[in-house]
Amino acid sequence: MNHVVIAVEGTSDRTVLELLAERRGRDLASEGIEVVPIGGAHAIARFVAALPAGTIVRGLCDANEAYLFRRVLDDVHVHVCAPDLEGELLRALGVESVQAVIAAAGDLRTFQKFQYQPAQRQRSLEAQLDRWLRSIASRYKRYLPLLVDALDLERVPRPFDEVLARPDGAM
Repeated sequence: MNHVVIAVEGTSDRTVLELLAERRGRDLASEGIEVVPIGGAHAIARFVAALPAGTIVRGLCDANEAYLFRRVLDDVHVHVCAPDLEGELLRALGVESVQAVIAAAGDLRTFQKFQYQPAQRQRSLEAQLDRWLRSIASRYKRYLPLLVDALDLERVPRPFDEVLARPDGAM
C-alpha cells in the first residue's frame, strides 16, 4: 500500500479533514493516509524534501498560497480552497446553516451584537460570519467541529473530497 501524506497549512485544516473522514466512517491511518500540518505554505518545499522517497504527497492550501504548493507538487496533487478552507466550509453550509449552528451553540445573540459593530455593518452576512468565527481563537477551534458536523455529506467542498481520495483513487 502506498503511503499518502496530505500536507496542510495548519492544524485547523487537519481538524476539518480528519473530522470529515471520521463522519464518513473512514480510518485514514488504516488507509495509509496521514494529514500533516506543515506550519504554513512557505514550509512546503522543506517538508517534502524531508519525506522518504516514494511518499505520495498531496497538498491542501488556500488560493493565495497555491503557487507555493505548485512549485513543489504536481498540479494533480495540489487541491486549492477558494479563498480558503473556511470559505469553502461556509459556502458549502450556507449562511442559514451556519447561523443555526451558532444558535444551537448558544451564541446567536453574541453574533448579532457583533453584526452591529460599525466595521461589520456594511459587510455581507457571509463575511460577518467568517470574521466572527475567526475573531477569537477559542471560538474558531470550538466551531470547526460543529460546522463539519453540520455539513451535508453530499455538499462537501470539492477540494476536501479530492485531497481525501483513497490511494486507489476511490472517494
